[in-house]
Amino acid sequence: MLKHINIKTNKKEQFVDISREIEKAVEESGCKNGICTVFIPHTTAGITINENADPDVVRDMLMELDKIVPYSDGYRHMEGNSAAHIKASMMGFSQNIIIQGGKLLLGTWQGVYFCEFDGPRSRQAVIKLIEG
Repeated sequence: MLKHINIKTNKKEQFVDISREIEKAVEESGCKNGICTVFIPHTTAGITINENADPDVVRDMLMELDKIVPYSDGYRHMEGNSAAHIKASMMGFSQNIIIQGGKLLLGTWQGVYFCEFDGPRSRQAVIKLIEG
């Protein structure tokens, strides 16, 4: 099964918890055991799995990414969004999650985050379920 989910961001940099949308795709598919791949088809957005219990974790991650890759640092890319490209590459463009018993096999505190680095925008994530 292949499914696209729409994501609307409202900030320049933002992590959006898309766990529920992915879980819904798994439920709708009827897949009981397998792998769920979530792919981000954008060059200035990525995906990560991390804690979703305390919103300060996301705030801290964005703060530290800004220290590592500042928005303005003499980049040559004419669109002015080089930092977004670098951060997206650092986070990665796909995640694989095990499906067991029809559920995502995430840890107690884990969530799946769409990582926006060049918003606000309308984006997509692509979900591919492989049963087995």
